Amino acid sequence: MDTFITNRIRKLRFEANEMTQHALAERVGVTRQTIIAIEAARYAPSLELAFRIARAFAKPLEDVFQYRADA
Repeated sequence: MDTFITNRIRKLRFEANEMTQHALAERVGVTRQTIIAIEAARYAPSLELAFRIARAFAKPLEDVFQYRADA
């Protein structure tokens, strides 16, 4: 069974006055490279980091990250 975590970070950054990856990274305490990898779905963030990212956009976790499991 494959699992996929997708996100809307890029769209949310644009909606947040075109927030840069660097600004988001500083706000949540990671590197810009980490944000790049998460946006590209090459890296799934820890639960704590996912909550920090959602909080940075003042959104519920489900509005930022989506989970899909394929049977």
